[in-house]
Amino acid sequence: MLQAIPALTDNYIWVYGRENLPVIIIDIPETENLFQFITANGLMVEAVLLTHKHADHIAGVAKFKARYPNVPVFGPEECATEVTHIVKEGHFTTNNYHIDVLETGGHTEQHISFIVDNHLFCGDALFSAGCGRVFTGNYQQMFDSMQKFNGLPDDSIVCPAHEYTLSNLRFAETVVEDKSAVQNYLEKVEALRSKGLPSLPTTLILEKKINPFLQAKNLEEFIILRKAKDNFK
Repeated sequence: MLQAIPALTDNYIWVYGRENLPVIIIDIPETENLFQFITANGLMVEAVLLTHKHADHIAGVAKFKARYPNVPVFGPEECATEVTHIVKEGHFTTNNYHIDVLETGGHTEQHISFIVDNHLFCGDALFSAGCGRVFTGNYQQMFDSMQKFNGLPDDSIVCPAHEYTLSNLRFAETVVEDKSAVQNYLEKVEALRSKGLPSLPTTLILEKKINPFLQAKNLEEFIILRKAKDNFK
């Protein structure tokens, strides 16, 4: 199971689980749709993973913990008040899952991403055709994070936390060399969104073709692109 549950304005709560096993939940901005999904599908929850400290990723954690007090919550040190276990780059295991942790700072200084069964849960570090704004981290961190993503297997299933794909593609169309790949995907995403369907997940092999931030050859080029996107209308 891989399910993107809409939350707030454009967030997704990701729910992942192998067949007949408890599920893992990634980021909890709010709980209404999440609780309904868990109940409707009779799910058991094995763990919660938090990518970073922004409220639109953790504001629902307290309510979740009140209902499910025995479910462990993993995340970076910047989420210390929400988590039961602080994790850093490396890996850890739950009863049924092996989870790799990547330090992917830039959006926030201690932002992390998780890999579970070739699924990359990247919070606000990597979006389809985009990346997160640089807030409490720095450009070097974010550029380094892009290189980590580039080093993952091409068939990685990429699960970002926001539905930003259309606006990202419209920016990418102005800067990437292979405009046809961007334009073709833009048409597909417009069709999905017109039906109220998510554009996510995506794949790393596709992102390498359409995402200008993964294509940036050096830090200077990355900074120019990121600042241009910040001001793109």
